[in-house]
Amino acid sequence: MTDLQTRLDALTSQDSPDRDDARAAVSDLLDALEAGEARSAERDASGLWRANGWVKRGILLGFRVGAIVDQSVGPFAFFDKDTYPTQAFSPQAGVRIVPGGSTVRRGSYLAPGVVCMPPMYVNVGAYVDSGTMVDSHALVGSCAQIGKDVHLSAAAQVGGVLEPIGMAPVVIEDGVFVGGGCGVYEGTVVRENAVLAAGVILTRSSRVYDLANETTLRASGDAPLEIPAGAVVVPGTRAVDSDFGREHGLSLSAPMIVKYRDASTDASTTLEEALR
Repeated sequence: MTDLQTRLDALTSQDSPDRDDARAAVSDLLDALEAGEARSAERDASGLWRANGWVKRGILLGFRVGAIVDQSVGPFAFFDKDTYPTQAFSPQAGVRIVPGGSTVRRGSYLAPGVVCMPPMYVNVGAYVDSGTMVDSHALVGSCAQIGKDVHLSAAAQVGGVLEPIGMAPVVIEDGVFVGGGCGVYEGTVVRENAVLAAGVILTRSSRVYDLANETTLRASGDAPLEIPAGAVVVPGTRAVDSDFGREHGLSLSAPMIVKYRDASTDASTTLEEALR
């Protein structure tokens, strides 16, 4: 247990912690998150992703002890907690943030080599590893974990999870391609090198049909929905099996794994490299 964790555990257990002490501890936590020295979730030796509850409690403490202040820029009016302003970067960080309305909030980590196309947003507690592109209108939600060499295409939404404290966030592992307009929410884990075609929506309640292995994938108990490594997922539908559904030809969304990634699939994602 680190000194910072000890301080935050003590402060978050109090109904009315000392405001100055709490703000100082939150500031230290945000510094550690931005340096990649602390993470809101980590992968254990067995491959499971687990939330670091003390980090999430510390982030929530920052909202409790922050004050709403004017953060306006020129004619654009913004009002938010002073504990969570926009994060400042320098060229030495090695992160490209292309002009045009993007925001990276304090307490998130962007590794050298990350490219951010405008407008996009990275929320507190998120971790974005090297070589990843966050395209226009994409969201990296609070505490989301994004691996190396990931492509988050235009309008891709990676949901955030601050509460419940013990719930692991959405995880996009190394080498994943997330197509335009995709949504990955509620603690879903997308394993390395998977491909999500444009428009795929994954939530905890999604039932994913694996056509290659003739099985279905779902979240169960404390286990999140997991997309296997190398899976190629496309939007699909399944018929509504009721008299009314059959009468009206109704169907429900049903993401489908049509195959597993091979050399021809890799070739279709080389556009990402051309934009780097």
